[in-house]
Amino acid sequence: MSIILLIVGFVILIKGADLLVDGASSIAKKFKISDIVIGLTIVAFGTSAPELIVNLFASFQGNTDIAIGNIVGSNIANIFLILGVAGLIYPLTVKKDTTWKEIPLSLLAALVLGFMANDALLDGRDYSMLSRIDGLILLCFFAIFLYYTGGIAKGEEVDEEIPKYTLSKSVLFVVLGLVGLTAGGRLVVTQAVSIATWLGISEAVIGLTVVAVGTSLPELVTSAMAALKKKPDIAIGNVVGSNIFNIFWILGISAVIRPLPFNPVANMDIIMTLLASFLLFVWMFIGERHKLQRWQAALFLVIYVGYTGLLFIRG
Repeated sequence: MSIILLIVGFVILIKGADLLVDGASSIAKKFKISDIVIGLTIVAFGTSAPELIVNLFASFQGNTDIAIGNIVGSNIANIFLILGVAGLIYPLTVKKDTTWKEIPLSLLAALVLGFMANDALLDGRDYSMLSRIDGLILLCFFAIFLYYTGGIAKGEEVDEEIPKYTLSKSVLFVVLGLVGLTAGGRLVVTQAVSIATWLGISEAVIGLTVVAVGTSLPELVTSAMAALKKKPDIAIGNVVGSNIFNIFWILGISAVIRPLPFNPVANMDIIMTLLASFLLFVWMFIGERHKLQRWQAALFLVIYVGYTGLLFIRG
């Protein structure tokens, strides 16, 4: 029953994010807000909403292993699983700016998290945690990222069409979206904890696997469809942008609301996050330059399967 409720929670969560984005985007269009501003704010925040809501509920309920595992696990899944699937469908050509700026920025995000979360290792303290100060610093990085994104977006058009609804219908979508996100997020966290207890494994492993993949479903669908339509910029940009959002925005705001204790065992998972971004960067210069080839995508999937297996062995 917990597994069924977990799936229902994911469905409600993702549908809630869709409704929120559609409703808010439609309202923004009515007030003559440009497509690119809508894309950089409402749509971008909306696709990160599942991770954010799950993290907020996990933080408030004291399930901090799920909160950190969800973000780190999502970042690992985004590259190894989602780009693995998308790259197998269609080799992904990467823009020069993405290779030299955005992929290294996602690597920097993981490095910053690794330093901030290791008070015991670096400062000799008895514990490690992401404090409120750490959260504020992450949010400052996020503000810089938004400023950079706004700069490169000038003069570009958003490829997707933004739906237009009546004002009352748009408001209804926003309300239903918020309700769906709240209900779905609460259901996902409570059932994930229940499943972890039932299986006798840690909440961290559930957060790194089931919850992380579940909250990354919007990115998986978006990147897979982009690959099928031969739009590699969307497939790559969606994943790299999501990884930066996850650490700087979601972990930042989660830590500000409630400091997050950090289990040193999770350093292996941060190393995997670093490895994922590092491999993505290095492979832009192996074989065809600035392209994720099918054999590289297949290796991503092999690494992800092996890593997931190790997680369950670790318990």
